[in-house]
Amino acid sequence: MSQNCCRVCSRGVYSCHWRNSDRRERHACWWFTVLSVVSLLSLSWMYICLVTFNDRDDVNWKGFHQLKLWVNWFMVLIVVSAVITSYCVLLLLFALFQVALREKLDLHCLHKIFICLGVTFVVFGVTGVSLQWEHEWPTVSLSLQATAPFLQFGAVGALTLLSLFVFCSFHKARKGSKLLIAVVFLVVSATIFLCPLFIQSPCLIDDDEIPQKPKLIGHRGAPMLAPENTMMSFNRSIACGVAAFETDVQLSKDRIPFLLHDQNNGSLQRTTNVKEKFPNKTSSRSADLTLEELQSLNAGEWFLETDPFHTVSGLSEEEKETARIQTIPSLLQLLELAEEHNISVLFDLYSPDPQNDTVDTVDAILNSTINPNLVFWLPPDSREYVNLTAPGFTQIYNNEDDMRKGGGKHLNLKYSKLSFGKIRELRKENISVNLWVVNERWLFSLLWCAGASSVTTNSCNLLKNVHQPDWTMAPHKYRTIWISVDVASAVIMIILYIFQWKTQCLCHRREEQRHSPAVQELYPFLPTG
Repeated sequence: MSQNCCRVCSRGVYSCHWRNSDRRERHACWWFTVLSVVSLLSLSWMYICLVTFNDRDDVNWKGFHQLKLWVNWFMVLIVVSAVITSYCVLLLLFALFQVALREKLDLHCLHKIFICLGVTFVVFGVTGVSLQWEHEWPTVSLSLQATAPFLQFGAVGALTLLSLFVFCSFHKARKGSKLLIAVVFLVVSATIFLCPLFIQSPCLIDDDEIPQKPKLIGHRGAPMLAPENTMMSFNRSIACGVAAFETDVQLSKDRIPFLLHDQNNGSLQRTTNVKEKFPNKTSSRSADLTLEELQSLNAGEWFLETDPFHTVSGLSEEEKETARIQTIPSLLQLLELAEEHNISVLFDLYSPDPQNDTVDTVDAILNSTINPNLVFWLPPDSREYVNLTAPGFTQIYNNEDDMRKGGGKHLNLKYSKLSFGKIRELRKENISVNLWVVNERWLFSLLWCAGASSVTTNSCNLLKNVHQPDWTMAPHKYRTIWISVDVASAVIMIILYIFQWKTQCLCHRREEQRHSPAVQELYPFLPTG
């Protein structure tokens, strides 16, 4: 009864035929192959989306920059991708049930349409990443150094389970098809079993070699807990134990440095109420306003309305009210806060006039009371002038060549720009390496194992609670585990093959006995074909 119920349900979902039908699909095997390939592609695409989640803010910001509409575009992408992946994988599972129950693989036309739409979406997604966000591909490569050992274990398990279906098809196939099935299966098996020989990860390390935890630098403060580049945001980052504030400096119309990330036309629209306050200046640059005009804008309401990191619900009512009244700070306000808590300040200088803006920014810092050693100077323009005028500033470089020419000891790069081997080489030379922007725990753990000195992060409130890498494993221990898993899988598959072979032989022997003349003479009512 239960088997009949399973047959009906499986047939109904896959073929939309609730009753057994004599109709035979002409291209059933072809569509099964297509479904398998699309399922694999959608799983791969979902993996890409999940590992690039670290840079979701860049995608959302680019969407806003082009459409002037702040929507969590990346989350929309994740949801659609998850629906497509779930649909394809579930349909593939029902197809395998059909095979196990010896039912016809008669895929319904609606499923065919949805599969085609799914593969189209994946193709457009991969094309979009390649054209618009090609710098995300190194992130996918990096992620494999964190996930490859576990993906290999999962692949071995999946191969072991699917081998029964492969052996069943092998025994039923003709001679030519048998050879093809055997070759493909052996090649795939060998690839999966031996790929650990090529897996490298900084977390394959002995416990006594784990580096010190990277320091945290608050990217525009703590933007998950408060509006970015506001005093509330920087105050919230202090509670995370950040070693430095990272911010963005521009100069106002009256030549006073202030904090704002967006630049050029419409730079104030994303994070302030400039449309309502100055309707005639919405297309102007922020540098066209005086500091007094800039500080009259509300720089916090947008955070509560758009909830860019889905964290507003975790704020208390008091915190929400504080966020609601935030304004654009001057650089001097941040320097005073940094001096009070002995925290360094690292900033980019966004400027249409680098030379003059550098002079005014340096003057503003020197006229403050902050210890010059707490100022990390990142802008590459007019670095010689800064060295002469403010020799106490710590010079930070965004490429190794300039650093070595300038005799520096500090690098600040995107996390995907340096190999893990290079990071370790630089650390042996006593060069500090700060990597940006690191938001996800898996990536932070990977860079920790690699030996990064510090990371710039939106997630200081989350990463402060990470007290050790997510996983580490001694190389010899990993080698023992993967060999054991491979051997166990191979033994199980051999047993399954022998079982399937004996079952097939027994069925064949019974069929021969049924067709023998002696049996037909004793039991003439038995069917002969």
